[in-house]
Amino acid sequence: MKITSLEPARCLPVPEAGFGALLTERGNLPLESVDVAADISGLIAGVEVTQGFRNPYDVTLEATYVFPLPDRAAVTGFRMEADDHVIEGVLKERAQARADYDRALREGRRAAIAEEDRPDVFTIRVGNILPGERVSVRLTMSQPLPYEDGAATFRFPLVVAPRYIPGDPIDGPPAGGGVAPDTGAVPDASRITPPVLLPGFPHPVRLSLAATVDAAGLELRELASSLHVVEEEGNTVRLKPGERLDRDFVLRLSFEASTSLQLDGGDGGEARTFALTVVPPPLQATRTPRDLVLLLDRSGSMGGWKMVAARRAAARIVDTLTPQDRFAVLTFDSVVERAFEGLVEASDRNRYRAVEHLARVDARGGTELLEPLRQAVTLLAGGEAGRERVVVLVTDGQVGNEDQILEQAGGALSAMRVHAVGIDRAVNAGFLGRLAGLGAGRCELVESEDRLDAAMEHIHRRIGAPLVTDLSLDGLDVVPGTVTHLGSIFPGVPLRVYGRCREGSAVTARGVAAGGPWEERVEGVPVDSPALRAVWARAHLRELEDRYAMGEHDLESRIVRVSLDNGVLCRFTAYVAVDTRQVAGGEPEHHVIQPVEPPSGWESPMPPAGGTFAAAALMAMPPAAPRMRAPEPRLDAAGGFDDMDVPDFLISGPGAPESGRPGGLPGGPAGGPAGGPAGGPPGGGGSGFPGQPAMPPPSSPFPAGPPSGGLRGRGKSRPAPRRTQGLEAVRPQLTAELDRLKALPAPDLTYLADLGTRLAALAAYLGGEERLAALARDLEAAERPGADARALHDHAVASLTALLGSPPTPPDAPDRPRRGPFWKRS
Repeated sequence: MKITSLEPARCLPVPEAGFGALLTERGNLPLESVDVAADISGLIAGVEVTQGFRNPYDVTLEATYVFPLPDRAAVTGFRMEADDHVIEGVLKERAQARADYDRALREGRRAAIAEEDRPDVFTIRVGNILPGERVSVRLTMSQPLPYEDGAATFRFPLVVAPRYIPGDPIDGPPAGGGVAPDTGAVPDASRITPPVLLPGFPHPVRLSLAATVDAAGLELRELASSLHVVEEEGNTVRLKPGERLDRDFVLRLSFEASTSLQLDGGDGGEARTFALTVVPPPLQATRTPRDLVLLLDRSGSMGGWKMVAARRAAARIVDTLTPQDRFAVLTFDSVVERAFEGLVEASDRNRYRAVEHLARVDARGGTELLEPLRQAVTLLAGGEAGRERVVVLVTDGQVGNEDQILEQAGGALSAMRVHAVGIDRAVNAGFLGRLAGLGAGRCELVESEDRLDAAMEHIHRRIGAPLVTDLSLDGLDVVPGTVTHLGSIFPGVPLRVYGRCREGSAVTARGVAAGGPWEERVEGVPVDSPALRAVWARAHLRELEDRYAMGEHDLESRIVRVSLDNGVLCRFTAYVAVDTRQVAGGEPEHHVIQPVEPPSGWESPMPPAGGTFAAAALMAMPPAAPRMRAPEPRLDAAGGFDDMDVPDFLISGPGAPESGRPGGLPGGPAGGPAGGPAGGPPGGGGSGFPGQPAMPPPSSPFPAGPPSGGLRGRGKSRPAPRRTQGLEAVRPQLTAELDRLKALPAPDLTYLADLGTRLAALAAYLGGEERLAALARDLEAAERPGADARALHDHAVASLTALLGSPPTPPDAPDRPRRGPFWKRS
């Protein structure tokens, strides 16, 4: 066989095609357009999102689109329009909605289904689209606007950025059609990892976005869009044509908020929804000395401008510290590096050393977030009394194992102040908001370097002491369990509280300020706003879902009931729209998952060891694309060379080769930290309280994890098993806690509150041991004004005594029957 070289002039590339760009005369991507129409009234926005699909093939089509929505948006409506017919969607339990959708496709009918996979990641499937036919689906939602320093922010995400997926692939069919395999740490990874187009794909989706602003009686001073080119037409802001779905739309509205209490019209004499806004009082609080741990994400997804901004943000935080503070700086990707060991005094010399360390940080590796959080909690667990414990996380939050992180870290972090700085043009705002919410902290989103200075000013105030703490509400007959988290009041940040009440027309907010008791009375104003109830329901569902993720799995039925009763989509429900007419002979003959744009400003990261960065380095390519070359060996955390295999990444959904990557869950060295037994919760440092005798150190809030980075060498590891031990696994820790309780000279509310967080962490470690979790919830009352220290102390002693006296639970037996994961139910 003779091989002849072609002249370059005979094989010129197609203009704008690019490597891997799939282009035909009819196109090959089913999503044609996305239209966003927002009506902003005061601090609430009503939004309609319309997605237009077209079938360019000669056979029937099912199209799948994974897309983002604002993490606090309440989706309250869904409809499908096809062939001049409108089919209204119905909200159902997720498994039932899927069954209805699948049945309709088998019977040859059109159908569409909308599901939530994360608070800010959703999936729509539209089935039995006829050849050449256009179908549109419309989502209706309401969302509150965050407000601080005289400005509200309307942020609408437009792309699901690639997320780091840790853990080993698991057996069984994939949960979705994405490019990453499901793993032990992220069992639904294939649902949140759509394929990514190559940069500059020549035929992007048509984007239309318009926001109409009504200040609702407030004086609107300025509108500003930070990432897109916009046009103003009266009170409407509109994107200019040609913008791409590759970054968040951010609109800031400058006006002065005011203290208010809004009460909706109720349900014919039943409970009403209320929304309380309290502007911060002009009080000056004396700042409490801080123990602060700064965590900086240096993973591959942080490349480019994000790394520059993250280093600047971290350095700015270090500069705000004073000699009375102590701090530590941890930078992390697949491994964790420290600027120095332990907490050190924030002297000029140490702050200079920390800034020097930060200046050398570059993006690399994967986002193993759980291990640095473990180390931060360990550093802060032995702090002195009278010092505020603060964790500041600087990251883009692009991880897939959010639930795993919340389950294993949530209980411990809730005893600290947690602030998150999200740096990205398509930030994982939902997860960072949940993480900051655990510690009643601040979640600041930075979409550009221009935004960094203003964002850091906000964080600096939040790191300082709050103006008002220990908040409570009086005057309304509140429905128990319906009020959203009260938190604290910080300078420049109004308090926003939602809830349900039976009676009352005014509320008094009470708390503790630096000068003593504080209170403010607010008269209610009746409003006719269906959005008010939707916004409350979404916030309430978010809190319940976070508790579920942290181990309270018995909440599932309650979550479903709240979702269905209020018509608000959540992770356990789905909207389904089914046409009554048969249009095809059966199920769709072709299936396409819509590729998404690469996020603006991203650089393709190197595949990390121990996990998959879904779709980051592998854009939407032809199926025959070559596999990536293995990276050069590098030093691992133990000082040796890590020469594990590079994963065989999935390219375009089901049917592609599965990854065989070892990795496992992040964790410390084998055997756990010093003082802790291998495979179980380790011991840790103690914390003293004035007037109390010396006691053994309390248990560390985290169990020892498996070895970091998976197995050495080229062997393959099994997926890390989910922990299902009973109380026997933590009996030594519970015994120590009971002994310390009995040794207290007098009941101490501070100690009881801390005990509750430790028990919550242990309950999460056991996969949600209900009796332990219930006791932890009861001890939360220790932080409320008027708590009865003696009653709580006696209740804790009696409950722990009963728990330790119960018969051992077999290690391999689950604590209760549990249904399968909701993302795989059918």
